[in-house]
Amino acid sequence: MSTKHICPSCGSSEISTFYKVENIPVNSCILLTTEQEALNFPRGDVVLGFCKSCGFISNVAFDPSQVNYSSVYEDQQSFSSTFNAFAQGLAKRLVDKYQLRNKTILEIGCGKGDFLALLCELGPNSGVGIDPAHIKGRVSSKASDRLMFIADYYSPRYANYHGDFVCCRHTLEHIPNVFEFVNNVRQSIGNRSDTVVFFEIPDVTRVLREQAFWDIYYEHCSYFSLGSLARLFRHSRFEVTDLRKDFDDQYLLIEAKPVTEISNAIHRSEENVKQTAKDVKYFISHYNNKLRQWKDCLTQFHSIGKRVVVWGSGSKCVAFLTTLRVKDEVEYLVDINPFRHGKFIPGAGKEIMPPEFLKESKPDLTIVMNPIYCHEIKQMIRDMNVNSEVLAV
Repeated sequence: MSTKHICPSCGSSEISTFYKVENIPVNSCILLTTEQEALNFPRGDVVLGFCKSCGFISNVAFDPSQVNYSSVYEDQQSFSSTFNAFAQGLAKRLVDKYQLRNKTILEIGCGKGDFLALLCELGPNSGVGIDPAHIKGRVSSKASDRLMFIADYYSPRYANYHGDFVCCRHTLEHIPNVFEFVNNVRQSIGNRSDTVVFFEIPDVTRVLREQAFWDIYYEHCSYFSLGSLARLFRHSRFEVTDLRKDFDDQYLLIEAKPVTEISNAIHRSEENVKQTAKDVKYFISHYNNKLRQWKDCLTQFHSIGKRVVVWGSGSKCVAFLTTLRVKDEVEYLVDINPFRHGKFIPGAGKEIMPPEFLKESKPDLTIVMNPIYCHEIKQMIRDMNVNSEVLAV
């Protein structure tokens, strides 16, 4: 007898599962101090289910008790000039568009606090950031005296913290009960109809069309397209005012305002559920080929004694290596985040080295885990006079 699943976004029971990967690390951004500790890290399964009613995709096998977002969760991206340029441009656009000057900013899932600090520096604004992985003093900012951080999960207990602008970036994909979460945000706003809400999350449409299995990992229990994201916000009594993709179409950006009744206004950027169903079907038909191509590539390089490193040691890397069951085919990982150096990633147990390590290791192939960083990485490799082929996933 098959298990009946309920959609966390719309409440429908029309869920069909279409992808399964077993025995993968339940945390991909936690860093371990030894190889053995990393190899023995707790594991779980991902079973993706597609809601035929609203288009939402979720891991129906997700167990939230297995995931830890404490201060040992290292996902800071602000060491990259490419990412910083994107974040700075985004912050400036939001500050100018919504006249965020001398206002209060609330960021849910603020991480180490980079983006909140940026919004408050540009304003000048005051900010409250809530995130269990926040580390005090990690981010240096001219606005530090106007910033307050709470190292905890967001919940109704913090409903008394209000913002003229509510920001939530790369957090919703980690939330299993997405309607409950967004609805809690809506209830905390109450009748303050001038509050602006901004969310940013990964785009599942790209994952499906590119069979990007490296973007499917345990912490990401919720996957949205433009349409399913907008439908969730309308269901939670928000009116979608802007809906777009950014960061080389990897991210979904939604801006919304609270309303008293469920809005029927469909944004022009939304795709319908039928289109997402087609994308799911395409993924099902092609993802095994993508897995085989990468496995064959790594096996071939290893068989002829070529040295392979992976640049980028975060969640994409963990998913890439553990889904492919890679062992000796990849020797080391490289990352520009200094807080990752000398640590080991969960599951695959590979050690993370600084970029300068390439001078010593002289890899034949450097696999880049995100194509948007290729230009930046190739320049760093050239500057180190390292002769390595660079291949992006």
